[in-house]
Amino acid sequence: MYGCQQNLINPDKELKALLEFICEESKKLTNSGVYYARQLFFKAGRVPNRAELHKVIGTENKNLHYQAFYSDTAQQILTGVAESFKSYIGLLRGIAKGTVNQRPRLPGYRKGGLALVTFTGRSVKCSGGMLRFPLGSKVKAWFGIDSFQLPMPSNIEHEAIKEYRILPRNGCFYLELVYQKEAEPVALDPNKVLSIDHGIDNWLTCVSNVGTSFIVDGRHLKSLNQGYNKRVALLMDRMPNGFWSSRLARLTERRNRQMRDAVNKAARLVINHAMEKGIGRIIFGWNQGQKNEANMGKVTNQKFVQIPTGRLKERIKQLCEQYGLEFIETEESYTSKASSVDADFLPKYGEKPMQWKASGKRVHRGLYRTANGLLINADCNGAVNIARKVAVTLGIDLAGASRGALTTPLRVPLWT
Repeated sequence: MYGCQQNLINPDKELKALLEFICEESKKLTNSGVYYARQLFFKAGRVPNRAELHKVIGTENKNLHYQAFYSDTAQQILTGVAESFKSYIGLLRGIAKGTVNQRPRLPGYRKGGLALVTFTGRSVKCSGGMLRFPLGSKVKAWFGIDSFQLPMPSNIEHEAIKEYRILPRNGCFYLELVYQKEAEPVALDPNKVLSIDHGIDNWLTCVSNVGTSFIVDGRHLKSLNQGYNKRVALLMDRMPNGFWSSRLARLTERRNRQMRDAVNKAARLVINHAMEKGIGRIIFGWNQGQKNEANMGKVTNQKFVQIPTGRLKERIKQLCEQYGLEFIETEESYTSKASSVDADFLPKYGEKPMQWKASGKRVHRGLYRTANGLLINADCNGAVNIARKVAVTLGIDLAGASRGALTTPLRVPLWT
């Protein structure tokens, strides 16, 4: 398996100018590849593979943007273009088969800004604690520079790194290191499960069948998003469409770092709890396309869509692979309406019987009353119902989800 580490680059004036130059050349090379692929698609009805792009752009046309890079780096950039067009064709086939609902758009040009630059592990050398990144023949001819150097992180072995990426974002540059990582399996019991229901104020509500429950608090995260939106709205007031400034870039970058930190902290809380209790399976309730179809009002939609729950789900999945947990994703329709205590039938979306009715109901925000009058946490009720969706298929016993776990879950803050 592979891991990814992101380090902020603090360049001097000369290095910053060089990084801006290669990221701009990457954008121009990407657009060259997109132009050829689009014209081939319009005229011949097919898209080029990566070998054809490398040959036409690099060898036959001797593209200047291609020659600004070391050959491995230029090929990585064009490979990204070829893969995007390959994905487009795959989505068109999915529409024909009925497995894809939304029609994709043909990959287009990058109209501004900078683009990612990827160096392969074999092309970057390490000497004296510094990484040497080679550049193309044209850069040497134009500027007399054949490479640039960045410090090597001390927590990773150079031999394990497969890719180096120069990532431009909001006026900053990051060095992304993609490295090979050994799995770290832990002795866990697959009969013990942790079910997760996601939301806004209660970002993650987790209930296990070993009598534990906790809520990852999302109120601070929501507050950070609200503050960011207010500042952006104030700065963009009465400005023309497309307005952007260095101040907006700094605000956006700060907010993005906070979101990334929140994702890592929340995922680690879930995985640490699972390993501490010997839980071998994590069940995550998720409806595909739910953010695209959200219709909860303008204000609530903004809160829901901007919270990076999808990234959090993927991060939990990555950590499950690393530590040997089984990650299960299931649809969560009607899980908030049905009563888990009364074992209500849980239909799938669009398949609800005409006479279906839940035994209990939500009587207050965050509070659910069962058929016999028992008051439990509404999100904990939804989490247990998510586990019930797959309990029969996986052979899971949910009797361990105790009344105490459903009534008084522990609230865990992301930042203390």
